[in-house]
Amino acid sequence: MITLHATAQAGTGEFAGRIAVVTGAAGGIGAATVRALAVRGATVAALDNDTAALEQLAKEHDADGFPVVPFPLDVTSSADVASVVTEVERSLGPIDQLVNAAGILRLGPGCALSDRDWTDTFAVNVHGLFFVSRAVVGRMVERRSGAVVTIASNAAGTPRTGMSAYGASKAAVAMFTKSLGLEVARFGVRCNVVAPGSTDTPMLTALWSEGQGPQSSIDGTPSEYRTGIPLGKIATPEDVADATAFLLSDRAGHITLQTLTVDGGATLGV
Repeated sequence: MITLHATAQAGTGEFAGRIAVVTGAAGGIGAATVRALAVRGATVAALDNDTAALEQLAKEHDADGFPVVPFPLDVTSSADVASVVTEVERSLGPIDQLVNAAGILRLGPGCALSDRDWTDTFAVNVHGLFFVSRAVVGRMVERRSGAVVTIASNAAGTPRTGMSAYGASKAAVAMFTKSLGLEVARFGVRCNVVAPGSTDTPMLTALWSEGQGPQSSIDGTPSEYRTGIPLGKIATPEDVADATAFLLSDRAGHITLQTLTVDGGATLGV
């Protein structure tokens, strides 16, 4: 069961009456984001291609009295994305908030990555984000209202060894989100980016070699030009979800085209 720093009842809170869509909803940051929005009163459409995990996520929230509705989706299919977004609005109502959290990580040196590693990374991280954003934001523009947050990475702006495909894909989605935000700002739609660093998810543990663990990420690796984390701790998925919820909220009503980095200072504020 996911825990969060705040509690609320369904239908109450700052997001009461709003419809939110979260992609990658069954993953660590995605699942925490679903919870963060639901406890703040939103009705959440949870999108992911892991049907079993998605159903379990919805069941847990239902037990707690929070409206989370599962919608199985492969974001790499443009036709499926269009169909599911239409179904979300038909079933739940007009979408007010979108969180693009779907993503995969393929590790390896840039000159040794396979074609499949490269194309899969961009299919999910970039093409999927484009398909979903196009389908949802077009509707927000018609209604002259909406807020979008894309979960990128601090690797989008800081080179990381073995992460060239991932970093390139996250740089692409960050710039796409900001460019889209510039285009739709006059329609009252805000688009921002949250850039996590090392976060306690399965994606992080995939980076650890045998015998390594959280401390290796905290201490850094000089031979790989990783400076470590000044705050001395790894982020929780809830840390990222809370930052995302803020940018979706009316408290951030004059913030758009920005990146909020949640990495404990690992990229030294650059």
